Amino acid sequence: MVLTPVILILFFFFLSISRDILTSPSLWQYAVLLNRFGYHFELEKDLHLKGYRRLFQGSLPYYPKSMKCYLSGTPDRMASEKHQVGNLKKYYLLNAASLLPVLALELRDGEKVLDLCAAPGGKSVSLLQCAWPGFLHCNEYDSLRWRRLRQTLESFVPQPLRNVIKVSELDGREIGDAQPETFDKVLVDAPCSNDRSWLSAIKALCPGGLLVYSTCTLSKAENQDVINEVLNSCSNIVPVDLREIAKNCSQDFTFAPTGQECGLLVIPEKGKAWGPMYVAKLKKLHSMKKL
Repeated sequence: MVLTPVILILFFFFLSISRDILTSPSLWQYAVLLNRFGYHFELEKDLHLKGYRRLFQGSLPYYPKSMKCYLSGTPDRMASEKHQVGNLKKYYLLNAASLLPVLALELRDGEKVLDLCAAPGGKSVSLLQCAWPGFLHCNEYDSLRWRRLRQTLESFVPQPLRNVIKVSELDGREIGDAQPETFDKVLVDAPCSNDRSWLSAIKALCPGGLLVYSTCTLSKAENQDVINEVLNSCSNIVPVDLREIAKNCSQDFTFAPTGQECGLLVIPEKGKAWGPMYVAKLKKLHSMKKL
C-alpha cells in the first residue's frame, strides 16, 4: 500500500514527537511483566499500592489470563533482579510495546514455536507467560547475545519446562532449510532486514501457520518495505489485519499510520512512552517448492 500525502504528514508529525521522548531518558517508562512460574502475590500487592495497573486487561479477545503485566502512568523503573542459579526471577522489566508481537502470535498450548532472533530473551519469556508450547526453539546467532539468552531463560523458566525448549546458535537464514514447515508460529524480531531472515522464517512455518515480524525502529525501509517485499515475493503469504489490536489498545499506546492493515507502529509520547515498535502479521496458506 502506498503512503498518501496525508499519511506521510501524520507520520512525520508523530516521528518528531517520538524523537523528543527517545532523547529524554527522564521520560522513559518500564513495564513489569510478572513471571507466572514464581510466586508474586506480595509483589502484585506492592505494585497496586504504588499505583501500577494491569496492561491490556479485558481489551483483547485472546489475551491470556496467565500473562500479567503492570505499568505506571509516570516514568518509573523498579530495580532489576540479579541472576541467581536455582532461583527464578519474579519479574521482567520491558518496553510494554514489545508484548504486542507476542500477543499477535495468539499462541496456544501445545503449539510449536520458533523465536528466530531471540536474544536477549524478553519475547521468549513473554511467550511462555501466554501458553505451554509443545516445543519452543529460541535461536540467536551472535555468541554474546546467545549466552545472555540462555541466562535469561534459566532465570525465568522452571527446569521441567526447559525440556521443551531448544536454544540454538544458528544462522537464522539456514533454519528454514534445516527445519522446513516445522512450526505453527514463528516470531521474527529482526535486528536488520538485510539478513532476509523472513525468508527462512517462511520456509520454517507450517501451512496455515502465523508469522509475526517486528522491529524496534521507525524506519520505513526496515518495516513496511520489508513486509511489502514479502507479500510481493511469496504468493502463498497473506496479510492478517491488526487494526482491531490498535483499536483495543489505543488507551495504552499511540499508533502512527503505516498505510498497512497488517502493520502497526507504536511510537512513544509523553505519558505513553512505549515503543518504537513495528509489528506485522502474516499467514502462510500453503507450501511452495521454491521461495
